[in-house]
Amino acid sequence: MGRYLGPKCKLCRREGVKLFLKGEKCYSVKCPIEKKQALPPGEHGSKGRGRLSDYGLQLREKQKLKRLYGVSERQLRRYFKNALKAKKDTGEVLLQILETRLDNIVYRLGFVPSRSMARQLVSHGHVLVEGKKVNIPSFSVKPKMVITLSPKSLKFDYVQKSLKEEKKLPKWLERKAAVGRLLRLPKREEVEADVDENLIVEFYSR
Repeated sequence: MGRYLGPKCKLCRREGVKLFLKGEKCYSVKCPIEKKQALPPGEHGSKGRGRLSDYGLQLREKQKLKRLYGVSERQLRRYFKNALKAKKDTGEVLLQILETRLDNIVYRLGFVPSRSMARQLVSHGHVLVEGKKVNIPSFSVKPKMVITLSPKSLKFDYVQKSLKEEKKLPKWLERKAAVGRLLRLPKREEVEADVDENLIVEFYSR
């Protein structure tokens, strides 16, 4: 199954939380989650949410993580297998793998207002890692690597607007103008992801 191309706000309504998929709209009163009638999509959404089984809870957390980072089921399963090999907390390592994807780093650095726009910027060859063009959104950024934007991308209105905004960066990143660097891997408490990674580990460990 390919990448979801439908209304992004519907995904947030389905999970019942903000996934910050629409950039500025997610921070405005236009966000459906801010409205009292932000019910799950579909004809059965008005009936509310019934009590989920343990499997249902695990599934919803897994789906939430997929949609938050914009990855496929195959990618997420592969990331989990890699995290499982590490001699550290599997859930934390999984989040570190997702957070150090190039598209997520571009988003976290504040170059663009959403991960989907970051993915597009990378795919179109507007992002350089260590001075070399990288057009693979899933590229794994290593500590101390420098990420910059191409001269052409600096002329894009949405990039210029994002760079002018005062955004508080995570402690594991640094940025000066359009140049950013991954200082180190993020700790779990530094990852702004409203998910229970333990449920996701349980889901894939069944």
